[in-house]
Amino acid sequence: MSKSQATRITWLGHATVLIQTVQGTNILIDPFIAHNPKYPKDFELPEKIDFVLLTHGHGDHIGDAAPVAKKHGATVVAIYELADYIAGQGVTQTMGMNLGGTVTLDDVTVTMVDAKHSAAASDEKGTHYVGVAVGFVLAVAGGPVLYHSGDTCVFGDMALIREIYQPRVVMLPIGGYYTMGPQEAAVACRLLEPETVLPIHWGTFPALTGTPAELAALVGPEVKVVHWKPGDEISV
Repeated sequence: MSKSQATRITWLGHATVLIQTVQGTNILIDPFIAHNPKYPKDFELPEKIDFVLLTHGHGDHIGDAAPVAKKHGATVVAIYELADYIAGQGVTQTMGMNLGGTVTLDDVTVTMVDAKHSAAASDEKGTHYVGVAVGFVLAVAGGPVLYHSGDTCVFGDMALIREIYQPRVVMLPIGGYYTMGPQEAAVACRLLEPETVLPIHWGTFPALTGTPAELAALVGPEVKVVHWKPGDEISV
């Protein structure tokens, strides 16, 4: 399959992922750019970002949501309270949804699913309730079903995500400390049964010690664990 016939996924460090569909829809998840030590400094976002998806309110996931949305004309999609918080930062196009809900974003059907993590947002005015942590299942028309778990531990209802949505490619945190590490991510793989795992939320800070090699050793050859670095693009 050529790149022109495939969905492209680019890891931009930490949990920031750019998804580009064959039909030309650009979706950016959890933009953390300006203060992300692993963001590939020579990487330029597409001129048009259609949608920004946010999994929760921590600064290393929403830090650049408002600037990116304003500059690139994006609609920010998040749980209702977080979408409202981002609208308060001057973003004119937001979409607030909730767990179990599904929206159509051009050629991508996006469903908000559960995650297990804290989720408050902090700014100069203090700490704010902005809903709960979530993940996203993205079904690309004519393409793969993707799952970005957001920050989470492993939880049993990942089996329901497999049963209902059958994601083929999953983006899972493996760094440990603030999220699950390789051991727990391996269990998540047993629950989700993906073909491919794209490890995220690792290597950004010293505390995030988990590696793709550790995960690959635990899941065995039946699951492809991508050993990528920030700026790498895969086609699915």
